[in-house]
Amino acid sequence: IQLVASGGGMVQPGGSLRLSCVGSGFSFSTTHMSWVRQAPGKGPEWVSGINPRSTSAYYPDSVKGRFTISRDNAKNTLYLQMNSLKPEDTAVYYCYGKESDVEYWGQGTQVTVSS
Repeated sequence: IQLVASGGGMVQPGGSLRLSCVGSGFSFSTTHMSWVRQAPGKGPEWVSGINPRSTSAYYPDSVKGRFTISRDNAKNTLYLQMNSLKPEDTAVYYCYGKESDVEYWGQGTQVTVSS
């Protein structure tokens, strides 16, 4: 079972990044997927979630209107489009999957927003 995230990097405030996460070894298309981030010295923060059929997506107020989660079940891939990035978005971003009581975590990708 693997969740491999990519697409992180350094960007200036106001910039954009697109994260990807490829899943394998489990039923990606029936798994509720999310992105979770952790900033230095802080606890994990859930930033978006999407149901298996992409009919519902969820965001906290901190990213609503700036981040868009999507998925391509044919490619076993989860995405996070991040626009209008702010320094406070700096964190390691993890993809996370949950089906019933089973949880899956990716290895994380670093996003740094700095001028």
